[in-house]
Amino acid sequence: MVQKAKILLVDDRPENLLALEAILSALDQTLVRASSGEEALKALLTDDFAVILLDVQMPGMDGFETAAHIKRRERTRDIPIIFLTAINHGPHHTFRGYAAGAVDYISKPFDPWVLRAKVSVFVELYMKNCQLREQAALLRLQLEGTGQVESGGGREPAGLLAELSARLAAVEEQAEALSKQLDDDSADAAAVATAAHLERKLTGLRRALDALEPGTGGGTPTLPSQS
Repeated sequence: MVQKAKILLVDDRPENLLALEAILSALDQTLVRASSGEEALKALLTDDFAVILLDVQMPGMDGFETAAHIKRRERTRDIPIIFLTAINHGPHHTFRGYAAGAVDYISKPFDPWVLRAKVSVFVELYMKNCQLREQAALLRLQLEGTGQVESGGGREPAGLLAELSARLAAVEEQAEALSKQLDDDSADAAAVATAAHLERKLTGLRRALDALEPGTGGGTPTLPSQS
């Protein structure tokens, strides 16, 4: 069973949260509410999120301040943030949003289809990263359990290697399709960059797996960083 991604919705007005839930319910992911910046930061302490939809105008800690806290934490600094605002103070206001670490800045009222499409891209990238981490974990477990590939020609269990290779191939195929989709749709630069980062990690994992194949003389493969 594939675990659903979590999407954090941050807005001090319940009616806005309800509207966001109605728009994003079609994605069939887990939607988590937060009615303030403080509540959002608390949720981020324990859960991992694919993307954050963050209202700018909130009493107390506003969206900009909340985003600054999110980006300062190592655990959460790479989570994409989409700012939502009911007002537009011009280019300076928009620039402040991007400077705070947002990947997008959308003014209300927004097109529900556009918002859903943007969120779905980051959800898909998050799911691909989760799959990649699972494959890396399996490979690390295998290395730790068998020692390492011995220079004298020791062989890894062929069945496990074949299964790992097949799983990785499936993720590679999905990542390639997603990259083509982003190119075709002229997607946000942040989404394209995230997809490229994912492909680089996939390439590193494939090289590590290939080094385990009998006859390669690969020694101990180096696994790609999961950062």
